[in-house]
Amino acid sequence: MDYGKHFSAKETPQSEKIPGSKQVPNSAGGFAFAVDDWTRLDRWLLLGSEGGSYYASERTLTKENAEAVLRCIQADGPKAVFRIMEISDSGRAPKNDPAIFALAMAAGLGDAKTKTAALYALPKVCRIGTHLFHFAQAVQGFRGWGRGLRTAIGMWYLDRKPENLATQLAKYQQRDGWSHRDLLRLSHPKSKDPEINSLLRWVVGKEAELKQPIVAGFVLAQASVELEPKEAAKIVLDYSLPRECVPTEWLKHREVWEALLADMPMTAMIRNLGNMSKVGLLVPGSDASRKVCRELADKDRLKKTRVHPVAILMAERTYASGHGLRGSGEWQAVPQVIDALDDAFYAAFGNVEPTGKRWMLGLDVSGSMGSPVAGTAMSCCEGATALALVTAHTEQDYLVGRFNIGYETCPFSKKTRLDDALKYTRSINGGGTDCSLPMLAALQNNLKFDVFVVLTDSETWAGQIHPVQALRKYRDKTGIPAKLIVVGMVSNGFTIADPDDAGMMDVVGFDTAVPQLMADFSRQ
Repeated sequence: MDYGKHFSAKETPQSEKIPGSKQVPNSAGGFAFAVDDWTRLDRWLLLGSEGGSYYASERTLTKENAEAVLRCIQADGPKAVFRIMEISDSGRAPKNDPAIFALAMAAGLGDAKTKTAALYALPKVCRIGTHLFHFAQAVQGFRGWGRGLRTAIGMWYLDRKPENLATQLAKYQQRDGWSHRDLLRLSHPKSKDPEINSLLRWVVGKEAELKQPIVAGFVLAQASVELEPKEAAKIVLDYSLPRECVPTEWLKHREVWEALLADMPMTAMIRNLGNMSKVGLLVPGSDASRKVCRELADKDRLKKTRVHPVAILMAERTYASGHGLRGSGEWQAVPQVIDALDDAFYAAFGNVEPTGKRWMLGLDVSGSMGSPVAGTAMSCCEGATALALVTAHTEQDYLVGRFNIGYETCPFSKKTRLDDALKYTRSINGGGTDCSLPMLAALQNNLKFDVFVVLTDSETWAGQIHPVQALRKYRDKTGIPAKLIVVGMVSNGFTIADPDDAGMMDVVGFDTAVPQLMADFSRQ
């Protein structure tokens, strides 16, 4: 009898633990490696748990992640706060909500030093009024409204210049059952600057002199809902009003959107492409379409405004479809705008120099990859496809393949547009998961690669050999010290990478630092 067929550290079915390894059961019935709490903190900050995953409900996944965040806070609270602030302030996460919730945990459940650090980090993490309202709602679950918290909230208002404070007060009115009036009545801030005090008096309903144009314009707009489109547009231009300060009735008119576009922030412009096309402002050959394309091509502005690639990807997907995510409203998409969004997606990751390495990019298209990314309407599979194209757009020598329980090469090139690539993978989700297939396919076809990148949720279970064993088999047979980079697409506790192997690395999907990190790892 060949006992090695039934018990081997070199070839073990994924439904079983590799003998002598530190593997743990994953949620799909297979075995994978557990990530540590600090890695899970990063995954939570970047991916969140909104919508849950294929194998875990939103509640279960949130609870598991929150417990990991709490362990980080208890182990080294100031370090955890710094990590929360660093990722949030750098704009590396698609959504800021997980960072706000984690900061609220630190402010309520940490020791004295951690609470102080968390409240000090408040303006860095909660940069706009909506963030502050989210924090106020979350922190109540972990502590009461003591002096330290009230002071930190008050300083959020007092440490701003009058023009910035006016924008916050007029643009972000209320959210989560909280308003600026509520927070000011709790914190009672007072400034030596009479202009700031005047703005605070206005918010709480007291008589005040309104010098800031955005506040004066907001008040005028709300009192002039029935104006003709041209007159409404003039108020928008005269006071440089953002969309949030404009009455809903005005947003039916092309003239108003044209006035809004004149000073529209990058993120707002990307988010409202459909609305501007719907009212006839964005049409082929129009000045507005040219302006939008110029703005999207401005790499310096993209970087300065910290537009996240996910925002651009979602905008391209929605805009190219010609209708809203919920089917409300239709428009004719401008091809040049779609192309500009495509280019902006790559530019949002920054400049990544080609490595000259040989890359194999494996896309997990199994059923579990149909779960959402960071609470968006985009699936993990769609996100993985987009991330793979970033490397394909940068490198010269690469191959992209998709797998579930079978493997197939994807016909992607540098000229493949995102919307075309997504059509090829978004409807595939199904079947089991075998993350060893990219390495096995390379072996079977005698293909030489320096780096394997597997974009997955690590819920692998269907193969007759574990991914790490397949990689080591590839190394032994080819003599190539190939590396494995696992791009985690779900905020769970698993990875297919062996943490004790220096040639394997975990990164978090849709961290804007990912392409550069992968390039650096491949070189070293």
